[in-house]
Amino acid sequence: MSDDAPVSTDGTEPDASEPDPQVLADLFAVIEDRKATRPEGSYTASLFDHEKGENAVLEKIGEESTEVVLAAKDDDSDELAAESADLVYHLLVLLSMKEMDLTDLLSALESRR
Repeated sequence: MSDDAPVSTDGTEPDASEPDPQVLADLFAVIEDRKATRPEGSYTASLFDHEKGENAVLEKIGEESTEVVLAAKDDDSDELAAESADLVYHLLVLLSMKEMDLTDLLSALESRR
């Protein structure tokens, strides 16, 4: 085990095939960067500049929520995971639009433990 390798709470290196929980923070950082820099051709930047404004993201959240429900109803685990990821992504964009951050979401989730 290398000195700089991530270590789990039991002292072992995490399985490389397991998702990294840091991915949400990384994704939110990318969203914040796109919001600040507005690179041409970026889907995320286009959401911040959309002519419908926030309503464009709210519509996407509604659409993705419906797709999550349909995937669950169809017992399609792969589609459920993919549509849930789309829903979470658009929710993070909305939080950014509202000048909130991942800490706000995580604090609310933690309060439900």
